[in-house]
Amino acid sequence: MRRHLSVVIASLVLLGLLGPSGTAASKLRVVTTIPDLKALTEAVGGDFVDVDSLARATQNPHDLEVRPSLMVKLRRADALIVNGLDLDGWADAALRGSNNDRIVPGSPGFIDASRGVQVLEVPTGRIDRSMGDVHPAGNPHYTLDPGQAPTVTGTILDGLARLAPDRRPAFERNRQAFLADLERAMARWTEALAPARGAKAVAYHNNLVYLFTRFGVTQLGTIEERPGIPPSPAHLAKLIRTMKDERVKVVVTEPWSDLQLASRVA
Repeated sequence: MRRHLSVVIASLVLLGLLGPSGTAASKLRVVTTIPDLKALTEAVGGDFVDVDSLARATQNPHDLEVRPSLMVKLRRADALIVNGLDLDGWADAALRGSNNDRIVPGSPGFIDASRGVQVLEVPTGRIDRSMGDVHPAGNPHYTLDPGQAPTVTGTILDGLARLAPDRRPAFERNRQAFLADLERAMARWTEALAPARGAKAVAYHNNLVYLFTRFGVTQLGTIEERPGIPPSPAHLAKLIRTMKDERVKVVVTEPWSDLQLASRVA
């Protein structure tokens, strides 16, 4: 009797009638290009999504090496969420290698999170490669401004709801709960950063303008002379003189930049 029962259970598992719950088995498999979007997608999707990020938090999101492992992630995905604004153009090569028509641009599973955001620093003049990693559509680092989260999570919600329309109410509840938490956090952050309003700071790369603008900090300059290009000695000497004259107290850098150089400038 025990032997027959074991055979029946094994058969049911193979048929998919037993095993993971219906919710777990039917989760949307979502891939984002950067960790910021992974966190926001998990906030909206909750238990109905399984989210992975192509880039890690310690990697430069401008220039990620496309490996076969990234293509495998995309091949299995139901949705791809990109930062857009030319930040993650490297994802195009990974997407081509994935052979997944469900997540190509124009398909229901392709979500550009930059849709509707208030873009800063949109160039108005001529742009060429000599200017460095300049983005024609504007500064792409909008996820560093928590005030952009209502727009970005709304875009993510619409994208997820295209794939799972019956779950839109749940996605909306998750989003509203997240935005309520964010509103309380914004009050704390605004109070904590109030003494820094009007202060001057230097960034390594020009990726903090959204954060600085939100909380009233002035970016005096960047260690990079041009985006993505190592600085010249003349640029660094001029920057350091200016920092001394303006009494700059803060240098902010990313884990993938030259920390030793940033420390010397500081």
